[in-house]
Amino acid sequence: MLKNQESVPVVKDLVLVGGGHAHVGVLRRLAMKPVPGLRVTLLARDIHTPYSGMLPGLIAGHYDYDQTHIDLRPLCGFAGARLYHAEVNRLDLENRLVHADGRPPVSYDLLSINTGSRPSSLGIEGADQHAIAVKPIDHFLQRWETVIERVLASRGAFRLAVVGSGAGGVELLLSVQYRLQSALRERGDDPSRVSFSLFTRDPVILMTHAAGVRQRFEQVFAKREVQIYPGAEVARVSPDALLLKDGREFPADAIMWATHASTPRWPAAAGLETDEQGFICVDEHLQSVSHANVFAAGDVASMPMPRPKSGVFAVRQGPVLSENLRRAATGQPLKAYKPQKNFLGLISTGDKYAIASRGNWSMAGGWLWTVKDWIDTRFMRMFNELPEMVDQQIPEVAAGIADDKALEALSRIPMRCGGCGAKVGASILSRVLQRLPTRHRADVLLGRESPDDAAMLAVPEGKTLVQSVDFFRAFIDDNYIFGQIAANHALGDLYAMGAEPQSALAMAMVPYGRESVVEEALFELLSGAQLALDESGAVLAGGHSGEGAELAFGLTVNGLVETGQALKKSGLQPGDALILTKPLGTGTLMAANMRYRAKGRWVDGAVQGMLQSNRAATEIIKRHGASACTDVTGFGVAGHLFEMLQASQVDARLHLKDFPVLDGAQESIAMGIVSSLQPENLRLRRAITNHEQASKYPGYPLLFDPQTAGGLLLGVRASTAKDCLNDLCQAGYKAANIGEVLPPQQTSPGIEVR
Repeated sequence: MLKNQESVPVVKDLVLVGGGHAHVGVLRRLAMKPVPGLRVTLLARDIHTPYSGMLPGLIAGHYDYDQTHIDLRPLCGFAGARLYHAEVNRLDLENRLVHADGRPPVSYDLLSINTGSRPSSLGIEGADQHAIAVKPIDHFLQRWETVIERVLASRGAFRLAVVGSGAGGVELLLSVQYRLQSALRERGDDPSRVSFSLFTRDPVILMTHAAGVRQRFEQVFAKREVQIYPGAEVARVSPDALLLKDGREFPADAIMWATHASTPRWPAAAGLETDEQGFICVDEHLQSVSHANVFAAGDVASMPMPRPKSGVFAVRQGPVLSENLRRAATGQPLKAYKPQKNFLGLISTGDKYAIASRGNWSMAGGWLWTVKDWIDTRFMRMFNELPEMVDQQIPEVAAGIADDKALEALSRIPMRCGGCGAKVGASILSRVLQRLPTRHRADVLLGRESPDDAAMLAVPEGKTLVQSVDFFRAFIDDNYIFGQIAANHALGDLYAMGAEPQSALAMAMVPYGRESVVEEALFELLSGAQLALDESGAVLAGGHSGEGAELAFGLTVNGLVETGQALKKSGLQPGDALILTKPLGTGTLMAANMRYRAKGRWVDGAVQGMLQSNRAATEIIKRHGASACTDVTGFGVAGHLFEMLQASQVDARLHLKDFPVLDGAQESIAMGIVSSLQPENLRLRRAITNHEQASKYPGYPLLFDPQTAGGLLLGVRASTAKDCLNDLCQAGYKAANIGEVLPPQQTSPGIEVR
């Protein structure tokens, strides 16, 4: 939620499914005018959502990826919305739950669906396997790059076919043709060796457009030697051919699919009323005709007066959808959406030229592409160039959510107590623990399933108990992911000592609010933590929970190690190679994320790194005889390495160019964005023997960047370093040899940076 709403109890949950054109408009409007007490959660399959109006330009090479995609992570941060990177696969309308792969269900009071559509293969044999569908866009773009590589690597004729002759199919073919022919010309190759064909089951291309528009495109196709096959209904797709229902067969080296829209099956399967094609039936308010607390917009919705599946309508629906979600949350009458009868379509021809279509009118020219470019880039700036937010004074919460039930719920939230009075209620905690699966170990004698006040642990003969604790405030808005990262972070101390995790005690501070909200937050946190603990083999034996102003979580973890066999920070020997098992950059990237300056894919990459367990790495480095080890966390590489050097009474040399670095970390540092702990860590620059020279290197600040759930930093004999590094990389770690241990040169350990 927005900083100025963190202390406002959650009264209602609005869940947005899909990051489509309408929903990005909803998020921006809620950012500018938030509804106090309304918590917003976006579940999106893609962190970067494509803008359909600019995709032909991306395919043709006129735009790059970032120019044509809306970054949902900073947009959600700007809107105070939680972003859950997940694909929805089921709805439970009775219990108001949204289910997605790999995470606990998300509860809602209001639900809005804007997932877009996909080309329909209509059950055509081989279409899903052998044709390249234009949607989902991320899948198409990956396969499109492969097509470019195949064409450039080929010799002789290459045949490319596009199935579907709506505006999307026409733009796709012409953009693909422009890009491929341009690439071939640049190489001095013959662009005419690639042939292009358009197949449509309709009697003409652009069936829903005026005759003048069709004529203009037919002229473009004729000039560019594109073969059109009208009335060509595909019966089967093979890896290298299209077979039509009339028996004709057309060889093709690549087939792209851009036919009529289809929709996911889960809305109909859940019980939402849908039309014959499975699109959600909505009324003039964009409200489901069967479920009043569900809304839908864009391609996935079926309006009373059907309109083409076009991003134009989704964009226009955004303001009305936003207003109606606000009104539904506050118990006010809804506003009607009135779609325009005709709309201006600017259809590009691959090059910087466009044809305008509106009703029976059409026009063509290069200036129209310039107009389209201005409209599209102006639209994208609204979402990718976000204004700075200033804290606002939040009025009484009841002024935002005005219905009687909400007021009654708020009236039941008393003044909050401290001490043991601040604990989460026993009934809430009991329900959460019952929902979590129970795990057992023989050396955990009493765990959370016992009514006793403390856990009882046994230390087997020949083993030594290793214990550590970590606790910090939430830095990411997905409680389930945060729980996993926090557990991974805490377990890192055990893995760094070569210990086997045995048990954990959790500590959770949850913002106060409705009982159901507190319960779900606690369940998500503990579910995420348990997932990481299960992977480690440890048992969640119990813990403590309380209420506070903001979400915070941590664990006390216990591990077992063979007596006398623990890895320690001491033990480094001159000549040892220094290996780091994970890339650096989580501190600066999370700081950039808080300022809406980090790209979503950068943050996603950092999150995936923090979710990676150090368990396998520990087994590998023990097998290769690591001399010393620590995990890289809050003090950064420089701080933790200095601890190792002090304990071992040696020096070290680091090679900055060899450091593994997370995508976006260098860019974030270059913007001057660093973690709040960075200035404290910088005090350790006194240990850098060539600080003045080293500080000029671009990656130097990353030495002091605090890491969350970071990798292991270890020393290993130079003779085994290569094999150790290979094994780490094969196990999925982005590990690197970052330096070597040197004999001591002075009283205090020093680090030379190159």
